[in-house]
Order: sequence, then C-alpha cells, then structure tokens
Amino acid sequence: MIWLTWRQLRVHVLVALGALAAIALLLLVTGLQLRHSYDTAVAGCASGCEAAEAAFLSRYTGLSHLATGLVIAVPGLLGVFWGAPLIAREVEAGTHRLVWNQSVTRTRWLAVKLATVGLAAVAVTGLLSLLVTWWAGPLDQVAMDRFSPLLFSARGVAPLGYAAFAFTTGACAGLLIRRTVPAMAVTLAVFAAVQILLPVAVRPYLQEPVHTDVALDLSQSTSGRYTLLRSGSGAEARVDVEVSRPGDWVVSGASPVLDRSGRDTGRSLACEGAAGCTVPTDLHTRIAYQPADRYWAFQWSETAICLALAGLTGGFCAWWLRRRRS
Repeated sequence: MIWLTWRQLRVHVLVALGALAAIALLLLVTGLQLRHSYDTAVAGCASGCEAAEAAFLSRYTGLSHLATGLVIAVPGLLGVFWGAPLIAREVEAGTHRLVWNQSVTRTRWLAVKLATVGLAAVAVTGLLSLLVTWWAGPLDQVAMDRFSPLLFSARGVAPLGYAAFAFTTGACAGLLIRRTVPAMAVTLAVFAAVQILLPVAVRPYLQEPVHTDVALDLSQSTSGRYTLLRSGSGAEARVDVEVSRPGDWVVSGASPVLDRSGRDTGRSLACEGAAGCTVPTDLHTRIAYQPADRYWAFQWSETAICLALAGLTGGFCAWWLRRRRS
C-alpha cells in the first residue's frame, strides 16, 4: 500500500519539492540581502532610527506580503489538490474496489493514504514555514507585530496544524461527496472559514489577558504609544484611546479615557479644536493585552487545536468508510 500510494503521489511530491527548492533559493538570496540591510541601516543606527526602520520595512514590503501570503495559502492548496482527490478520485474511477479485493482492509487502505500523503503535506508546509520565518526574522524584529492575524498564521509551527487540518478536510470531503471537483470547492471554503474564525473567535481566548493601566498625557507627544479616536458630533461626540504596545497583543481595542477616579471623560474631551479645550491631567486608560512572551504558547496551542481537528476528521473518515457498503 505504501508503494502504491507513493506511485500515485510521486508527481505531486516532485513538483512540490521543485517549487520549494526554487522558493528556498529566492529566500536565501534575498534573506542575506535583507540581513545586510538590517545590520547596516537599522542595527547600527545612532540617530533617526525610526526613519531608518520605516525605510527598511518599506523596502521589503512587497516580498514580505508575497512570502506571508504563500505560507497562508499553501496548506489550503495542499488540501484542495492533494486531500480532496485522494479518495474522491479512487471512488470516481472505481479503483478502490480493486484494492479492497487484494486482502487490504478499508481501514488500512485509508490509514496508509492519510498518513503517507498527510505527512508529506505537513512536511512541505513545515519546510516553507521554516524558510519564511527565517527570512522574515529581521522584519518581524523591527515591526514587532507577530501577533497580527496574518503574520501569526504564517510563522512558526501554526502552518503545520493548518496543513494537517486542510488535508484531512479535503480527504473527508472527497469521501462524502465522491466527486473530485465539488470536494475541492468544499475544502477551499471550509479552510478559508477556519482561517477567518480561528483568529477572531478562538485565538484571543486561549489565555486570560493581562489588564493594566496606561497613563495618558494629552498635552505632549505620544510617540506612537497611543492614538486618540474621535467619534460622533455634538452631544454624541466623544474621544477614546487606542494603545499600542510593541511586541504585545492588545486585545481590548479602543478604550475610554478615564480620570483619577475612574470616571469616563470621553465626552468632555470631545471638543472641535485646541481653542477652548481644557486638557485634564492625571488621565489614564485600562487595557487588556497578551504579553509578547506568550507568543510560542499561542503558537503551540493553535497548532494543537488544528491537529485535534485533523484527528477528529480522520477518525470520522475511518468510521464512515467502515459503515458504507461500496
């Protein structure tokens, strides 16, 4: 069974390895250039570092977006083109009955296919994620936003979990639908939905956030630490504040401006301009955030969730295959 599965998969694997080698060469060449730029323009800067960092990030923005998008897309593509046809193609052609008549049980047939092709999909995604994580290291160190939804899903070990889930989802869709093209469409839709729902509905709740007070001085420059957000007009006008903590993940969003007693002063600050506005002192806001040192804990937690979903999907495939007659 392993040999037969390899014979069916070898063209896909060779194409994937060829593409991976080309991407690795590109990332190696540009990664060395990127590190040289970082060492000369950012790491060794003595003054004007903010401008140097902005120029450094801007220079590699296009390639960074391309590499990030590639890591996010590859698990879904493997699920669509490797997972969905895995069983659906056999059922459409009727070749699954030939294998079952050669003293190979349904469970063994499914287990070998899922394990062999699934491990190959996870390995390809893992190598790509490793390359992109290494390549983007200096950019992530300057931007300090690894918790952003797109970057988080395209760095570290999280893509491996997504690859396993996408692949088993494709295999399950092929088993249930028994048609390759519809199974591919369903796989893509389910994977896209999970990519959207996990960062929004699951990731923020993996650990209890830390709450802290942040002092505000509206009479001086904030140096990018927080931004005042004006909303409404007239009696409904108010001012809230959005706090930035480089490296941390602020999950509370826009927060009210509070005075010393904890009273919301958002409405009293909502004046149209500097003239006639009295800037109070002793203002602060309360935010909830995930510290930067929890990054890998979140990575492993989300990977474990995806692997658990993949295991449940694979188990469902085995149960469904045993109960069907043909």
